[in-house]
Amino acid sequence: MRLRVEFTTEPFDLEEVPPHALAAREVLRTAPLDGIDVGPFGNTAEGEAGEIVATVAELLRTTIDAGAGRVSLQVSVIGGAGR
Repeated sequence: MRLRVEFTTEPFDLEEVPPHALAAREVLRTAPLDGIDVGPFGNTAEGEAGEIVATVAELLRTTIDAGAGRVSLQVSVIGGAGR
């Protein structure tokens, strides 16, 4: 089954990229995912279910440790079971 994760980390800083956003970018850079799009107000990535779940767990640990006060995410099924 393929999934897509969309997420944001907060608080936002329009002056410079916050440490938690840099941490999220690094997690995505090293993840075995595709369709990665990193932007100032949201990020997306696609992959197999197990890879998405593992990446989400790492994103939560890493970004919260780096100072995120909120991580908002949505996971959607884009292919496989139930489709």
